[in-house]
Amino acid sequence: MALTDEAIEKIKAMIVSGTLRAGDRLPKEADLAADLGLSRSSLREAVKALSLVNILDVRRGDGTYVTSLEPPVLLEALSFIVDFHRDTTVLEFLRVRRILEPAATAMAAERITIEEIESLGKLLDSLGPDPDVEDLVANDLEFHRRIAAYSGNSVLCSLLETLSGPTTRARVWRGLTQSDAIGRTLAEHRAILDALASHDPEVARSWSTVHIASVEQWLASVL
Repeated sequence: MALTDEAIEKIKAMIVSGTLRAGDRLPKEADLAADLGLSRSSLREAVKALSLVNILDVRRGDGTYVTSLEPPVLLEALSFIVDFHRDTTVLEFLRVRRILEPAATAMAAERITIEEIESLGKLLDSLGPDPDVEDLVANDLEFHRRIAAYSGNSVLCSLLETLSGPTTRARVWRGLTQSDAIGRTLAEHRAILDALASHDPEVARSWSTVHIASVEQWLASVL
């Protein structure tokens, strides 16, 4: 089990057992990490993940609280993580995306203009070196949407847009739970952009394949 997943399970156990109740404030990070036998970084990522599904409420300058949800709603939110790990359909979407998107990226490398290359560069630059996961995924979705559009094939573009939605949750969860996911995504996006700027279809195809396969491989390992 990944360290972040272990941390999530331990916080969930505290909530389910009643050690932490709705409205309770979590102990200080250092104290909670020591009590649970976790590193502070693993605990921090677990808190971020649980706040994303509204189990925890992080209030800046105040602390982190268990949300004041009614039990059925809280259990529904907790089941998000279980459902995600049982969802093999999203893996099938990623496999189809790995077939189609590299082709679109190769086509885009042959057609892309200087203005479009500059636009993609500005999009990546807008993130900065250490983006939040939510910002990264939103940027990632737009980056791939534009490349598909630059392929010049409206049918392929529409197919990829349809495939994008079902894989969004996997991309968010990977960013929250895999330690190097953000850095790898940023580096792979730059490599794809460099290949597009060089108008090299085969290099663009290869980097696109590597990029999508890394998400697919991670998901296959956690399902």
